[in-house]
Amino acid sequence: MTAATVEAPARYQFKPGPYSSHALLLREFPRHGDGRRVLDIGCASGYLAQILAQRGFSVTGIDLPGTAHPPGIDFVAADLDRGLPALDGSFDFILCADVLEHLREPERLLRACRERLAPEGALIASLPNSGHAYFRGHVLMGRFPQHDRGLFDRTHLRFCTWHGWVDLLTRAGFLIEELHCSGVPVGLALPKWQGSIWVRALERLSYESARAWKSLFAYQFIVRARAERLT
Repeated sequence: MTAATVEAPARYQFKPGPYSSHALLLREFPRHGDGRRVLDIGCASGYLAQILAQRGFSVTGIDLPGTAHPPGIDFVAADLDRGLPALDGSFDFILCADVLEHLREPERLLRACRERLAPEGALIASLPNSGHAYFRGHVLMGRFPQHDRGLFDRTHLRFCTWHGWVDLLTRAGFLIEELHCSGVPVGLALPKWQGSIWVRALERLSYESARAWKSLFAYQFIVRARAERLT
């Protein structure tokens, strides 16, 4: 399925750093797709979908009508707050990158995803950490800013710590098999110095801190989960 695209400035962009959530998400996929099917939910402008398509995956992306998307993927226009649209067949991977926190009923969507997964399929998701030291510091000082993106993204409807995300996935019938923690994408916050030695050092420090103490220093949780078998 295809939909007309409208060129507009992308609100969200690819995070190229080696310790970013996008890099960690992509590592969860096989290097060669061999035609396996991926459903990219909330695909935005398709920066992850395009990379996966180039690896040889068959990618279907879902986002709001009018969202610009790259060639090489099937695009379905839908309002995810109304659930998944009609889709053909099952998927080997379902990708939820930076999307569940934007939904009114993420559990409903996750249950629908569970029904669309192939028997040995995997859900791969990135989940913001509202327990991060930066978030806690603002709340402790009585502030709750509204940013264009990041942990205080003005369009976020869900604010969860690690245990909150585990509870949500469990209720939806998923079992987490792998967890990785991303660091703060310092280069995006300081684009003038992106790629510099000291920005790379700060990103590495943030990543290692997240690995040591995920509840306080993980910027995002990257999880790989499978549907629990019904007994």
